[in-house]
Amino acid sequence: MVRMGGMNEALRFESLLTDLSMRLSAASMDELDAAIDGTLIQLFEFLGTDRASLIELLPGADSAALTHSRARPGVVAATANATVIPPSANPYAWYRDQLTRGKTLRFDRLPDELPESATAERAYAAALPMLSHVAVPLSVGGRWVGALLTATAKTYRSWNDRDVERIRIVGQILANALHRRHVERELRAALAEVRELQQRLEAENEYLREANEINADFEQVVGRSASLRKVLEQVSLVAPMSTPVLLLGETGTGKELLARAIHARSKRSERPLVKVNCAAIPSSLVESELFGHEKGAFTGATSSKPGRFEVADGGTLFLDEVGELPLEIQAKLLRVLQDGEFERLGSNTTRHVDVRIIAATNRNLERGRAEGTFREDLYYRLSTFPIRVPPLRERREDIPLLVWDWIQRRRGELDRHIERVPERAMEALIRYPWPGNVRELGNVIERAMILSLGPVLQLDGVFDPAAMPAADAAERIDQVERAHFEQVLERCGWRINGTGNAAEILGMHPNTLRSRLKKLGVARPPAAARAPH
Repeated sequence: MVRMGGMNEALRFESLLTDLSMRLSAASMDELDAAIDGTLIQLFEFLGTDRASLIELLPGADSAALTHSRARPGVVAATANATVIPPSANPYAWYRDQLTRGKTLRFDRLPDELPESATAERAYAAALPMLSHVAVPLSVGGRWVGALLTATAKTYRSWNDRDVERIRIVGQILANALHRRHVERELRAALAEVRELQQRLEAENEYLREANEINADFEQVVGRSASLRKVLEQVSLVAPMSTPVLLLGETGTGKELLARAIHARSKRSERPLVKVNCAAIPSSLVESELFGHEKGAFTGATSSKPGRFEVADGGTLFLDEVGELPLEIQAKLLRVLQDGEFERLGSNTTRHVDVRIIAATNRNLERGRAEGTFREDLYYRLSTFPIRVPPLRERREDIPLLVWDWIQRRRGELDRHIERVPERAMEALIRYPWPGNVRELGNVIERAMILSLGPVLQLDGVFDPAAMPAADAAERIDQVERAHFEQVLERCGWRINGTGNAAEILGMHPNTLRSRLKKLGVARPPAAARAPH
């Protein structure tokens, strides 16, 4: 015959399990800790004990972490989230060894019932204090993953098989809930890693598509002049190393082509070469472009995005027009160069990259350093190996080669079959000082090819030799540039932006052209100033 007290106790335990199931099923993964804490309180109230705790047996280490612990008012609770059986020194080796073998521990009188060899366990029981104690090991998937513990602190008591079984049932429910959370967290972390990798690969593919438009090697660098050979020798020497390179030269001299050649001949050639045009990015977006941003970091940031440094990890980052970077970004760039560390915009997580920097500028960075517009420490870091790229006027003997190279490369797409360049036209091209350098020369030849319906390259209407300033060695280049800029601007109605207007004709970025015009003192006449710009 079952005693009424036993029936009431069984109903109370059944009610506890029902409440536990409802609490855990309704709790989100973030609410699980609070649900477990509530269950521990219910457990020690049901059993009439003073303290209940949950520990996790850490795989691959001789340690166990106390993850949750609750106690009655006035009773000292064990410290949760603490490693109570540390791997170093391992003072609780006896206790952990019993649990990892799946052995239930029952102690009616502590510390007397502990073996003499369990020195640390005896001291711990006396310090809390812990008078009676039971620990039931818990398993998930055939591995012992933790244990549910309960203890008295004021009176002694004994433990029967029914107590142990009830503790085991509650503990197993908690262990399964924690296991599900571990699995979900691992899945979330894996999905986040996959999303981040996908974002990086998408960005990398975008930059690779851009990079593949140019075959980056020396065969694309046309010329046999002594000044160009010197540059190529320097490129050959520095390319296999990870040393930062600073390419110095006027706009249109081929700095990007040399950067691609350096990358192609480096040990990083299997990874991407990522280009950043520092002059073309609004100052408010430079940090996001370089270092990336998290979702919600600023208005319009609807998703996380890796920056150029992340995409270039293991490869090369080409910072074109580096002299245009704002000072606050220069400081963050210096940190990446020194330590390989940065944070995305809107994040406190430090990321690490291994990136080689190739920088290019048409500015005088030494002057910028003296004037305080370019950081001195960043200048010295970037200019470890400076290479001066000569302007086209310093290698005029290469102009015929460049002209014919451009004709050969564009003839198929333009459906033009040029067989001859008039001697007078070629001489005019050689004499002209080319402020826009190779880029401007290429634009002139392409426009001439479009207008040339026969086998002879026609420069009429594209390039007027009579109007071109002579290439006298004593003539100041500023005067030459000023005259040419004014001629091009007159032809375009003083329009800088847009297809067929001054910036495109000169092969220059509009902002770079405006800066150069301001420096040269080129101003629109009053009548032209009323024209759309």
